[in-house]
Amino acid sequence: MSLAKYNSKRNFGDTPEPSGKKGAAGAKLTFVVQRHHASHLHYDFRLELNGTLKSWAVPKGPSLNPKDKRLAMMVEDHPISYATFEGDIPEGNYGAGHVDVWDHGTYEPIDEDGEIITPAAFTKALHAGNMKFRMKGKHLKGDFALVNMKKDEKTWLLLKHRDKYATDEEYTSEDYAKKSSLKYTAERNKDKVVKKK
Repeated sequence: MSLAKYNSKRNFGDTPEPSGKKGAAGAKLTFVVQRHHASHLHYDFRLELNGTLKSWAVPKGPSLNPKDKRLAMMVEDHPISYATFEGDIPEGNYGAGHVDVWDHGTYEPIDEDGEIITPAAFTKALHAGNMKFRMKGKHLKGDFALVNMKKDEKTWLLLKHRDKYATDEEYTSEDYAKKSSLKYTAERNKDKVVKKK
């Protein structure tokens, strides 16, 4: 997929984000989840595929509870180099705010039976709107799915399959955020209160 949309939204002379270039495929497919406090706090869920990071904005963050159906809005592809990006996107830029890596690791695309499939088959699953994959991260482990809601191509659900990593307890991504992330959010919220006064 083209990174033209990613590049067109950013002024790389004014943002520390990496410029959009397709990456070479590694031995294993990688994923990253970034906590992004822009105009609204959300989590960016990204899967490496075909030289880019397929990306979804997940307002409530991922969950290990199979009962949670997390809304995931598909956004433009990002470069693979974005997987290590952390820092502040300056005001006046697209997505201005603070970005931290919340989780990262590798993943395997799988079929209905849990068998590993090729990236080409996974690309077909993407176009069909039903992606299944096995995650190997610090926080996110086991089998997940991204399912298109068919309302439009952008609206998906991120789901956890029931396996040994699943939980029935309430799962809140914020409980696993870095202290620096939480500090940024607290200070930003404090500023908003002051401005309202």
